[in-house]
Amino acid sequence: MMAERWTYTHGLKDLGNGLYAWLQPDGGWGWSNAGLIRDGDQSLLVDTLFDMPLTRTMLGAMQDATGLAAEDIGVIVNTHANGDHCHGNGCCPQAEIITSEASAREMIEVPPAMLAQFKKLGGQLGPAGSYFADIFAPFDFDSVEERAPTQTFTGQMDMKVGDKAIELIEVGPAHTAGDVLVHVPDDKTVFTGDILFIEGTPLMWAGPVSNWIGACNRICEMDVDVIVPGHGPVTDKAGVRRVAEYLKFVDTEARKRFEAGLSARDTALDIALGDYSSWGDAERIAVNVDTLYREYRGDGVVTPVIELFGLMAEVQETQRA
Repeated sequence: MMAERWTYTHGLKDLGNGLYAWLQPDGGWGWSNAGLIRDGDQSLLVDTLFDMPLTRTMLGAMQDATGLAAEDIGVIVNTHANGDHCHGNGCCPQAEIITSEASAREMIEVPPAMLAQFKKLGGQLGPAGSYFADIFAPFDFDSVEERAPTQTFTGQMDMKVGDKAIELIEVGPAHTAGDVLVHVPDDKTVFTGDILFIEGTPLMWAGPVSNWIGACNRICEMDVDVIVPGHGPVTDKAGVRRVAEYLKFVDTEARKRFEAGLSARDTALDIALGDYSSWGDAERIAVNVDTLYREYRGDGVVTPVIELFGLMAEVQETQRA
């Protein structure tokens, strides 16, 4: 099975042997992917979507393709805490919900009500609020019925879906505090969550960058042919290596400027992205630099998220100029 078999169009893709990917072009802010693993009468959903209506649409398509109703889904694995991978959990009220311990803690920190409030305030919060309201305009945060994880793990958790062996592998902190890979060894397939943004700019909320590069290396060491990213088209190991190359590039460029005394803001505005400038949401360089600077300083001081959205808005304006 090769990645190019599945055209990057909206909807359900049959990966073969009871595995499916749900893709949402263009893969930008909030437009995440998900997956379904079935064997016999057992099933596992890899992630839900950013709101309940989007998740219900996905579950309806899965039912049309497989006969599996939402209430039949036994397990949800949330690959990490970002809402575009877990806000639809409430659409499956009976499912066991599994995630890493770190992700479960992080889910509590940014509830959908907070996103709804930021979105409503919009321009009242200045450029940051306008940017936030614009990128998240399509999503309904008000109607999210949260469901927290019912089981957590650290390191690795092995389980079965029917006769299929599944490995849940914690590789965070990287993109977020507790990123998880969902590996189906016998089908040579891995669902990566937001360890992979393909044709879009990776977004490093947590770091350290070495963990993220290590996660990419771990995927490349797996015996897998089909790699379903958190955002973007189904990919292969060349796509994984490209993500790692971006992270190495930004780390190298940011560290040079850090050591020269530039601020995180000036560095984000100064780095020339070259070929990476064609990737979606290139302004995320602002968050990536800020996280790298926190790592270089070693002080653990986290920039308020609304400031980061303001910096991304500024970088975006500069990139458009």
